[in-house]
Amino acid sequence: MIRILVCSLLALSPSLFAQKARKASTPPPTKPPLVTVDVTKLPEGTTHLDLFLLMGQSNMKGRGVMPEDPKHDPRIVMMHLRDDQWYLARHPVHLVGDAKTFKGHDNAGVGPGLAFAESMAAAESQSAIGLVPCAVGGSSIKLWQRGAKLYDDALRRAKLALQTTAPVKARIRGAIWLQGEANANPEELAVHADRLRAMIEALRADLGQPELPFVACTIGEMKPEPLLTNLQAMNEVLLALPKSVPHTACVDARELKTHIGDSVHFDTTAQNEIGKRFAAKMLGLIKP
Repeated sequence: MIRILVCSLLALSPSLFAQKARKASTPPPTKPPLVTVDVTKLPEGTTHLDLFLLMGQSNMKGRGVMPEDPKHDPRIVMMHLRDDQWYLARHPVHLVGDAKTFKGHDNAGVGPGLAFAESMAAAESQSAIGLVPCAVGGSSIKLWQRGAKLYDDALRRAKLALQTTAPVKARIRGAIWLQGEANANPEELAVHADRLRAMIEALRADLGQPELPFVACTIGEMKPEPLLTNLQAMNEVLLALPKSVPHTACVDARELKTHIGDSVHFDTTAQNEIGKRFAAKMLGLIKP
């Protein structure tokens, strides 16, 4: 009887099962391997390399549909999450799969990082941009406190990025942050502002940059009530950040409602817009 019922469901709703399968397993990139970069030499026409940390959870990591052809701008590079080596930046910036074969790739797709870098490069023609991806899907801000796993790994990667780019005297110019869904509940909302402030202060102290620019972004408000209330409350916390922590800003993306079908993850169009907004806020904070 159970077997007959399962077969009947498959026959009646094949598209439903196919949709769930696609959502659970995002295909890996199929284009050529990542292109290695010698970060001890600046690209032609540039005078310096600015590094930016990409921190947060799955919307910073990105789940948007990737373009058919990868971008290979010599002015924009990224540190690979898996091997810590430098490559020309392309989607997905938060690639965890092998750089040549993409084996081990997960559901990472288009996030805001590359659009952010492109906007920064366009605004500062002599700058090369280095992205240091650190985001992990589903991560609580508890894991981004000093001494916790994700914070410590982000700090390690930041210091390694400075070490490997020392010949061109690169500098960490700022950090962008997209996180909050994991803590959008009444109990944790009450302490989220304090935890966010503590993380920023720790990062600045550990990097020796007391005025390191830090730009947050609101999370998506695509869920229906009653879940929407907690998301809106989280966004009020994020938008209030510049009032309590100097040299910070917050991108307001609350009106962006397009998602990948789960009412959580921004789609490619929204992610690209968020990346541009991140850059606009960052440019308003950074010093020459």
